[in-house]
Amino acid sequence: MSIKEMIAKRAAQELAPYSIINLGIGIPTLVPDYLDQSKYYLHTENGLLGVTSVEEDQVDPLLVNAGKLPVGEAVGASYFHSADSFAMIRGGHVDVAILGALQVDGSGHVANWAIPGKDIIGVGGAMDLLSGAKKIIITMSHVSKDGSPKLVERCTFPITSTKIADIVITDLAVFKWKDGEYELTELMGDATLGEVQEKTMAPFQISEELLQKG
Repeated sequence: MSIKEMIAKRAAQELAPYSIINLGIGIPTLVPDYLDQSKYYLHTENGLLGVTSVEEDQVDPLLVNAGKLPVGEAVGASYFHSADSFAMIRGGHVDVAILGALQVDGSGHVANWAIPGKDIIGVGGAMDLLSGAKKIIITMSHVSKDGSPKLVERCTFPITSTKIADIVITDLAVFKWKDGEYELTELMGDATLGEVQEKTMAPFQISEELLQKG
C-alpha cells in the first residue's frame, strides 16, 4: 500500500454511513476505494451527488469530478447546476469535506490554494468547502518534497479560510482538534513519536491513550 493509499484508507474510517462527503483533489479521490459506496453520498462541486468509482472500460468522457478525473454515477444520483452545488456547500448541507493541504498551522488554519512566487490558478471551491462543510478532514504528506514540515506554527502560505480543520491525517500521524489545539491521537505505519515531534512545527498535545501505549 502506498503512502497516499494508507492516508486515504485511514480517512475513510472517519466517515459515518449515509453522510454527504465532498472529495478534494489528490489523496481524497482515493477514499472511495475504502468505502462501501452504496452507503455514502459522494458530492462533487461541479454538480453531481452520487459519485462512484468507475472502471477504465466504462469511462464516460463527459462525466468527471471537479478535478477533471472520470467518475461514475450511483443509482439515484442527481445532477444540478454548479451554482446549486455551491449553494448546497454554503448552506451547510455537506457533512464532510476531505481536502489536501500545503500547510496546516497551530491555529487550525489551512493553506491549500497558492504558493507565493508560483502561478496561481485560483482558490476554486476550497474556500467554500472549508467554510461550509460541517466537518473538515485534511489528508496530506507530513513534510513537503524538500523535507520542510507542513504542520507549522503559523501558515506562511495564504490561508484558504479561517475555519478550523477538525482532523489532519498524514503518513506519520493523526491529529484531532481538541480544546483549542491539535491532539496527536495515532501514529501511522512505522512512525515513532520522536519522528513526529521532529517533523512537526505546530504545537500539539499527545493523547492519554497514546501515552499509555508508550
